[in-house]
Amino acid sequence: MKFVQDIIRRPLITERSMDMIGERKYAFEVAKDATKPEIAKAVEAMFEGTKVAAVNTINMKAKPKRMRYLEGKTSSWKKAIVTLTEDSKTIEFFEGMN
Repeated sequence: MKFVQDIIRRPLITERSMDMIGERKYAFEVAKDATKPEIAKAVEAMFEGTKVAAVNTINMKAKPKRMRYLEGKTSSWKKAIVTLTEDSKTIEFFEGMN
């Protein structure tokens, strides 16, 4: 069994993710092997009082980067956008960001 902290790596704090809070959508970086039901259970367990309506996932590709003479790539990762139900509590962590 996976721990909640192994599934949800960190919240994504971007301009676009902050705009989605009004629609009750929150963005997280998650483990690459995490499934949608696992992500939903992890959010409900990590933030008490929340009820997940939907989970959308996106696999983010690695991007080429270059530092002077060295070439490389960033790591690929997985993003999850979690939509909460109307009667659900909001996630307090994001509330102070607006």
